[in-house]
Amino acid sequence: MGLKAVHFGGGNIGRGFVAEKLCQSGFEVVFVDVMDKLIEQLQQTKSYTVTEIGGEGEKVNTISNYRAINSKTHEKDAVQEISSADLVTCAVGPNILKFIAPVIAKAIDSRTASTPIAVIACENMIGATDNLAGFIKDPKNTPEDRLSSISERARFANSAIDRIVPGQDPDAGLNVKIESFYEWVVDKTPFAPHGPPKVEAIKWVDDLVPYIERKLFTVNTGHAAAAYYGHARGKKTIADALEDKEIHEIVRECLAETSHLIVNKHGISVSEQKDYVEKIINRISNPHLEDVVERVGRAPLRKLGRQERFVGPAHHLAEQGDKYTALLGAMEQAFNFVDVEGDDESKELSKILKSMDAPSVVSKVCGLEKSDQMFGQVQAIVERVQKK
Repeated sequence: MGLKAVHFGGGNIGRGFVAEKLCQSGFEVVFVDVMDKLIEQLQQTKSYTVTEIGGEGEKVNTISNYRAINSKTHEKDAVQEISSADLVTCAVGPNILKFIAPVIAKAIDSRTASTPIAVIACENMIGATDNLAGFIKDPKNTPEDRLSSISERARFANSAIDRIVPGQDPDAGLNVKIESFYEWVVDKTPFAPHGPPKVEAIKWVDDLVPYIERKLFTVNTGHAAAAYYGHARGKKTIADALEDKEIHEIVRECLAETSHLIVNKHGISVSEQKDYVEKIINRISNPHLEDVVERVGRAPLRKLGRQERFVGPAHHLAEQGDKYTALLGAMEQAFNFVDVEGDDESKELSKILKSMDAPSVVSKVCGLEKSDQMFGQVQAIVERVQKK
């Protein structure tokens, strides 16, 4: 029997990145989702294309080795597929992990294969797989008397993914337009003694933290800073925003601050990090990706979180007595990203700003404590935003 991967989430990252790379490594991919229309499309369409866009032009790949299951209506089928798979991945968004965990838990518990299934969450968050594993191991999902032996049936590995997916053409259907550059780094240590699954696109490492933080505090910080400043100044796309010399310089200042942290914390050389920053700025400036600022800026509550792209590095820098002025400026623009059409979190942020005092907002949204070095500065930001 051939290799099989079950992937939760049939969205653009799922189809255009994870499934593409798994199929290219010889896996049959079984998509699992609860979106009726999307699953029907996948079931009725034999193939779709992934168009990779880069400085060298476009490359089109055809993806065909897949099936699809609606776990809302066919949960037993999903459980059966996972229980006999080699790998289960997901790209559903951090807030959805708790909803897919029960199905995965049932499948793991019923697994009889000699090799444990690999579980890898492909989300834009630190420790996403740990988070998913926590939900799976919850006594509501896995019987307590089965927890001690769960490693015989499943191994959980954190990952860091980096690939920009711009807004898609309205008539694209299942076809995905995506950046040609990608990085998919996964912790290999949980897979001893069997070894990790053979996925050509994955870079297996012993220590994932430097890769996660470098990516989150460079790609995501720069992307989001450009989006929030661009939104504030009426820019349509990230490329438009970065053509503005002032915004471009602000984004560079943000990345200079995060680079200082990355170099000192993880021992990455100054020249290597400088090259990485240049690569990132060139990538997010690519006009062919046509990334709309509102799409990149969506979900500001999550992006203003304690471990996220602004507060995370700024907190470290503050505690070390280092500069984080540009990151504070980007946070202020994020707090101004409210009542954006089609973004529920921006509307929720608006309600929070109107219903709470500034210290409470800082605690709730940013997860900071009054004893934290930067608390007062963030409180001042919130107070300015609330006065508008």
